[in-house]
Amino acid sequence: MKLKSKNLYLYRKILAGVIFTLAILGICGIFYPIRIFNIQFPPIVQRTITDFSIIAIMLLIFTLGLTLLFGRIYCSVICPMGIAQEIIGFIKNKIHKPTNNKKKVGNFPLKYFIAAIAWGIFLGGSAFIIRYIEPYSLFGSASTLSTFGLIVFALIIIAVILQDRIFCTNFCPVGTVLGLISKISLNKLYTDKDECVSCGMCEKLCPSGCINSKEKTIDNETCIKCLKCLSVCPKNAIKYGIKPKQGVKFSLKRRQIIISGAALVVFGSMIKAGIELKDKIVEKIKDVILPPGAGDKERFVNKCLNCNLCVTNCPNKIIQKADKDYEAVHLDYSKGFCKFDCHKCSQVCPSGAIKKITLEEKQKTRIAMAMIKEDVCTNCGECANVCPVHAIIRENGKPPILDASKCIGCGACKNTCYFKAIEVFEIKEQKTL
Repeated sequence: MKLKSKNLYLYRKILAGVIFTLAILGICGIFYPIRIFNIQFPPIVQRTITDFSIIAIMLLIFTLGLTLLFGRIYCSVICPMGIAQEIIGFIKNKIHKPTNNKKKVGNFPLKYFIAAIAWGIFLGGSAFIIRYIEPYSLFGSASTLSTFGLIVFALIIIAVILQDRIFCTNFCPVGTVLGLISKISLNKLYTDKDECVSCGMCEKLCPSGCINSKEKTIDNETCIKCLKCLSVCPKNAIKYGIKPKQGVKFSLKRRQIIISGAALVVFGSMIKAGIELKDKIVEKIKDVILPPGAGDKERFVNKCLNCNLCVTNCPNKIIQKADKDYEAVHLDYSKGFCKFDCHKCSQVCPSGAIKKITLEEKQKTRIAMAMIKEDVCTNCGECANVCPVHAIIRENGKPPILDASKCIGCGACKNTCYFKAIEVFEIKEQKTL
């Protein structure tokens, strides 16, 4: 099957535009019933490993199967950071037309070691490294105006201006993995050498630098399947489909064997490092209150990707972004309280850092513990009126008493107390009452 239609580029752009729009709406907390972030690669992998979710396993199989069939279509259709780079590249090309004079970076071996480090530590149990280089996390961080995300996004913009999609082809750990799969994908982009006149139009517009118009070759490992080349080839010499067999035997060069072996060694050592990091990282964080469903601090800080979906979708805006004191999102009761009839953070988290719990489960989950300061309390009784689980009792005008066995630490009492007579403290591990 050969997919030769120039309309494929248009169809791909329309689909990417729809997905990108949904991503922006979701990350801004405006519209998220269609959970587009649930098909992002790192969250799928994490949920598959940590929760052994059937849905996550099916989505992982779908993503890998999509890549095996069509190549790195994920990078040009599903990845929001990839689509954002395409938009930047489009604007750049409108301002300054691309020429054949600029040499684009192709396949650089450093990317295998970057991927080995990021994925090794990730599979070892800690998202501490991958969240700072993986495109989905960076997109969420930048979209919610986190300082680190904005800095990295600015660097990516500069990279796009200088070398188009160099981040996707030579730095992104997701792109590296999907690129290796794309090498054996069923449908590939290739050049019909009998029809090609080596005009260079495809190479000039290729954002990933994977086309050599003189040799009439396309590197499908670095190709992000933007399909732009299909739309500009004047002779329809570029084909997308099952490449005809040419009788060339598969062979590995010595350099490839050395790089592969070294990357595997790094990957193995990073898994061990990830296990050690997972156990130690919790020692470096302050005691804070976590969103309901997060479990304990060690688990959460090692699973949270800092995509900030929970931050932007929290109706009371008490979930705060990671900062210099804490490496993952956390609750801040100075901003409000955790609504008793809401479990939005659990619904939107794609990585499983916040477990998907029902509203009933959330209402029985203790996330913190309140304490009444008797020497400050004025005995107004407002705290007893707002406590959703009736953990604060006030009888016959007596000072309110906290029943610790019922308190879920939602912070409603603290929020209503005008005299700051109530404090809410963190607990070691969330519990279901």
